[in-house]
Amino acid sequence: MNGRKITGVVVDSGHGGSDPGAVSGNLKEKDFNLEAANYMTKRLKELGIPVVSVKTTDEDISKTERLKKANEAFNGDPNAILISNHINSGGGEGAEIVYALRNDDTLASIALENIGDAGQKMRKIYQRRLPEDPSKDYYYIIRETPPMQSLLVEYGFIDNSADQKKLQNNLTDYVEGVVKAIADYGGYTYTPPGMSNGGTYIVEKGDTLSSIAKKFNTTVSELKQLNDLTTDFIQVGQMLYISSPTSSTTYKTYTVVKGDTIFMGNNE
Repeated sequence: MNGRKITGVVVDSGHGGSDPGAVSGNLKEKDFNLEAANYMTKRLKELGIPVVSVKTTDEDISKTERLKKANEAFNGDPNAILISNHINSGGGEGAEIVYALRNDDTLASIALENIGDAGQKMRKIYQRRLPEDPSKDYYYIIRETPPMQSLLVEYGFIDNSADQKKLQNNLTDYVEGVVKAIADYGGYTYTPPGMSNGGTYIVEKGDTLSSIAKKFNTTVSELKQLNDLTTDFIQVGQMLYISSPTSSTTYKTYTVVKGDTIFMGNNE
C-alpha cells in the first residue's frame, strides 16, 4: 500500500456511439471499453472509493464534453486519478498502459503487474509524446486533464485471436487488477469482488475452488476440510467457510454460483 489517499477516480470509456474505435469482425472496441468502465465504476463504489464516470451508456460524446466532465469531476484536485479504458489494435498481443509525462510510473507498474497476475500477457508501460511538440502527451485524454494522474489502459488487441478470446471471457479480471492497483496505491482497503462488509463472498462466473483459495491465501485442501467436502464438485448456492469459524480471526464465507468446480479450469 502506497499510503497516500487519493481524492477519487474519473473513469473514462474510450470511443462510443457512432465511433466504434478499433474493429475486428463483429467485435468493436467501444463495447469492451464500456464494459470495462462500468465494471470499474461499480467496483470502486463497492470499495468506498469516490468515483465519477464520464459516461455509462454507448453514446456519442464530444472531446469538449468528455474533457469537461473529467476535469470538473474533482475540481482539478492533483490527488485525483483518471483511468481511460481502451482496447488496442495492430497485431500485437497483451496489455499495456500509457501514463502521463507529468507522473511517475508507480501506479501504471502496479496495474500492469496485476493484469498480468490475472492471466494477460504484459507488454509495457510507457509515455507517448506528441510528435509536433514532444513536451506534451500524445493522447488528449491524458494531455488535457492535468493535474490529475492520468492513465490510458489497453487491455489487449482486438485483432489478435488469443486476445479476442481473453477479452470476451476475462476482461473484468483484468479490470479488477487495475481496481486493486488503485485501492492499494490510494490507501484504501481492497477486498475481492463480492466480498461484503459482513465477510461473505459471492462467487462470480469463472471462479473455481482453486481460484478462491488463491484469492484468500489458503489452499484447496484447507477449504475442503473446513467445509467437509468429500467430492470434487461444489454446488451453486453452497456457502463455503474461508477460515475456521472457531478461530480468533473473523471468518469469511463464499457463496458458490453456477460454473464453480473444485479444480482450476483452463481459463486464461
